[in-house]
Amino acid sequence: MPDTAAMNLTHYPHRLLLAVTGLSPQVVTETLYALHQQGDPLPTAVHLLSTTEGAERARLTLLTDQWFAKLCQDYALPAIAFDNNHIHILQDPHNQPMDDIRTVADNQAAADSISEWIRRLTADHHTSLHVSIAGGRKTMGFYAGYALSLFGRQQDRLSHVLVSPPYESHPQFYYPTPYPHIIYAAGQSSKPLDTQQARVTLADIPFVRLRHGLPELILAGKSSFSQTVNSAQDHLGPAHIQLNNHQLKLVGSYNGLKSGYGS
Repeated sequence: MPDTAAMNLTHYPHRLLLAVTGLSPQVVTETLYALHQQGDPLPTAVHLLSTTEGAERARLTLLTDQWFAKLCQDYALPAIAFDNNHIHILQDPHNQPMDDIRTVADNQAAADSISEWIRRLTADHHTSLHVSIAGGRKTMGFYAGYALSLFGRQQDRLSHVLVSPPYESHPQFYYPTPYPHIIYAAGQSSKPLDTQQARVTLADIPFVRLRHGLPELILAGKSSFSQTVNSAQDHLGPAHIQLNNHQLKLVGSYNGLKSGYGS
């Protein structure tokens, strides 16, 4: 675990894992497996953000086909809250479930939706948040990481999961099983693969925490991703000094705060 997250996360009664996923919901089980193998505190609940199709794949594979439950059983993991209510669909510009991120408007709506989820999940000081950017489109991962930089606290964490080939992105691979389990490689070879031989590791991503530079109105209420970025820029921008010849004053501003100095 990185130094910034080296504190004892078990002190936080609510430890949340938020994963942005596309068509590979396996990043959830892979991340949980890697945390368990590293001896890191496991989340008490998992939340998943995806498009309509990605959410349906997560329901069918992780819940209906029980790959989430199988992981917990295979490695005797403690209870982790994860059901249909923890799978969330991104909203399009018309506040409808998003099928895909195809247009500029879709891209902006996805950014707003992801940013708002991370703002809400970091609002409670009694929680810690672990954001995984291993799944979904690259823009989804970027927005999730950037939003965590804006709203993240010392107890929060950002990561990417690494899977050894040829198991990486394999639709039948969910985690290294503690027993032999055979799947078959894609393509004409159909080479048999034993999931027990796969290697999965977690790559922590350091990030700069800018939360202290955001005004309380942004931290407490819903705003767009671009508004939040602009607000952070205004409050964290360089200092300015202006000479008022009429009042013989120097007027300075830093972090959005103004002050005057008379002659």
